[in-house]
Amino acid sequence: MSTYVLVHGAAHGGWCYRRVARILRAAGHDVHAPTLTGLGERAHLLGPDVDLDLHVQDVLAVLRTEDLFDVVLAGHSYGGMVVTGVADRAPERIRHLVYLDAATPVHGEAIIDLAPVAIREHTQVVDGVELVHFPDTGSSPIFGVTDPEDAAWVRSKLTPHPYRCFEQPLLLTNEAALNAIPQTQIVCSSALHGRDPARLATARAAGRLWEIDTGHDLMITEPELVADMLMRAPAEISPPS
Repeated sequence: MSTYVLVHGAAHGGWCYRRVARILRAAGHDVHAPTLTGLGERAHLLGPDVDLDLHVQDVLAVLRTEDLFDVVLAGHSYGGMVVTGVADRAPERIRHLVYLDAATPVHGEAIIDLAPVAIREHTQVVDGVELVHFPDTGSSPIFGVTDPEDAAWVRSKLTPHPYRCFEQPLLLTNEAALNAIPQTQIVCSSALHGRDPARLATARAAGRLWEIDTGHDLMITEPELVADMLMRAPAEISPPS
């Protein structure tokens, strides 16, 4: 049995892993899918102090409160920023890092350094908080969910994300321990053209770059494949082509 902690991306919540979590639990694994402060069912906690550091603390609190060790820690999209910060601060608790079509930052980078500049064009200030990814501005097509029922479900769950999280650089303090943790990148084929080839080269050379031909919200559009790859990743077994 493995222990999984699944961290969602921008504007999402733990709800987005519902299908993947069901499959993993049915296979006997322990699964935690926390929702970050200010999002999902925790949107009522949104405020001007919500930033990347707080989201890292959210996940660290789950690890500590639930006494989790030997964790397979996965982050989707913006969640890649969060899980990198978590692994930097608590490497002794992490067995394997998985990036689900996610940001793979280095020290001093913010997600705005890695993400499309168009993000900035869609911000709004609400109650003194600058927000992005409003569901009524058509965010779900950006996330690659094309099935009408799934798209409606996703749109009904999305909550605006604090832009401060995108601007804040990730400051790493334990890079040697972080880099010693085995990593796997699971990417969407359609997004490969927009990624830095140099960042993918190491994972590709090690056979740890796995592709799924689907949209960005791969945990919703291809939950069986994602769950299968998550189960294979810590065993260092490459998935079938």
